[in-house]
Amino acid sequence: MYRLNKLLKLDRKIYHTNDLAILWNITNKNTLYTTIKRYVQKGILIPIYKGLYATIPLSQLNPFDLGRAIIHRYTYVSTESVLAGHGVISQATYAHTFVSDRAKKVTIGNVSFLFRKLKDEHLSNPTGITNQNGIFTASLERAVADMLYFDPTYHIDLRDRIDWKKVKYIQKKVGYI
Repeated sequence: MYRLNKLLKLDRKIYHTNDLAILWNITNKNTLYTTIKRYVQKGILIPIYKGLYATIPLSQLNPFDLGRAIIHRYTYVSTESVLAGHGVISQATYAHTFVSDRAKKVTIGNVSFLFRKLKDEHLSNPTGITNQNGIFTASLERAVADMLYFDPTYHIDLRDRIDWKKVKYIQKKVGYI
């Protein structure tokens, strides 16, 4: 009951196996996996992805929180997710898109995630990235700069909504050009 109370008192809803080990102060892997297994059987923990668990159903999780948890390293929301959010592309987006130091495609349930790999020197530059409730998100101009870095021929439908001077500034500041 002690471990359950610790788990449910936190504001977090998504946990990695190592997070649970630290939270419960368990160093023995067998004890940890047995505890997790029991909590999964009781429906307290829901397995989401390899080594990733939630205390609420997948349908109730914020997809951007989930994407951040899947990659389990520094990442930020960018490219198509931001462009579509600002209405500058009309193409349907089928995945939540992030930029990270690893490339990865993951589908969990009916939610897809695409992580694009960016060199550390560009990734660590915070220009045009803000922290919105714990989720790092690119500004429209940073997302455009990122997208053009990955695909210089990418088609943007409503180009007049973009401040191209800011895009050029970000491209230079981040080191894309």
